[in-house]
Amino acid sequence: MSLKFSVVTPSYNQGSFIERTIQSVLSQKGVDLEYVICDGGSSDSTLDVLRRYSDYLNWVSEADGGQADAVNKGIQATSGDIIAWINSDDIYYAEAFAKVKHIFETHPKVQVIYGNANHIDKSDHIIESYPTEHWNYTRLKDVCFISQPATFFRRNLVHQYGGLNASLNFCMDYELWLRYGRHTDFFYLAEVLAGSRLYQDTKTLGQRVAVHYEINEMLKEKFSLVPEKWVLSYISILVEERGKATGRNMALATSQVQRVHEFSYEALKSYWQWRKLRISPSSVWMMFRWTVIAYYRLIRNRFSKTLKL
Repeated sequence: MSLKFSVVTPSYNQGSFIERTIQSVLSQKGVDLEYVICDGGSSDSTLDVLRRYSDYLNWVSEADGGQADAVNKGIQATSGDIIAWINSDDIYYAEAFAKVKHIFETHPKVQVIYGNANHIDKSDHIIESYPTEHWNYTRLKDVCFISQPATFFRRNLVHQYGGLNASLNFCMDYELWLRYGRHTDFFYLAEVLAGSRLYQDTKTLGQRVAVHYEINEMLKEKFSLVPEKWVLSYISILVEERGKATGRNMALATSQVQRVHEFSYEALKSYWQWRKLRISPSSVWMMFRWTVIAYYRLIRNRFSKTLKL
């Protein structure tokens, strides 16, 4: 029996991108697919686009509980064997589904397939390759190396372990991979399957502090202790964003010292909140080294000014 793909797109005010997403889905060859778009009540040109494609897909536009809720609604409204979830500003590349279908059919025990992806700009030009890695669940706890639009999974996983966590606003895909990865190994397909759009208005770039905070809260709930890499990443981004907001000039030695003070203070709070103050010797050494270097530069600058006087 041929596998059927259920493609779900959550949408909200992405009228400038959604037609490209739709076309990338409908252009897939050699597969049986159904396509559902769950729109959250867009007020831009999205509905005009959806109406033009009504003969080729199913769609609904109504208030929902956010992106994860929209995806869950779409999954429930479909019946295919393989679920593909793509946001309304991302795209699939040609032959992506055929390549994935071949792996699922020739490896019936495989439950999840993920491939390579590109970060693309507003004009679909490639910015960089997504940093995908070979499957390793322990590594996945430290780094989310799986691109969401380049991932496909069997419906039975939803029946067994649930759909997306609708309480999450940013990291619902990462949480899902961690949940499913506890029960099955993922298959890494070394083919470029999708383009993940990256621009300032995306949630990933536009709300970096909030994104990392939610990731750490999710990881704490799931594993009790948050991996240290995620804690350090949150602190670095928090201090960096504060510096941008205040117009801090990092070329100044005083600003560097201030940043070290802020980093140390936030590290104390964050390590208490997410790691019960458990800090590795390498991180202690790193922060000590930063402090020494910052104060050395400050003292050297002041000494130089004194000599000039």
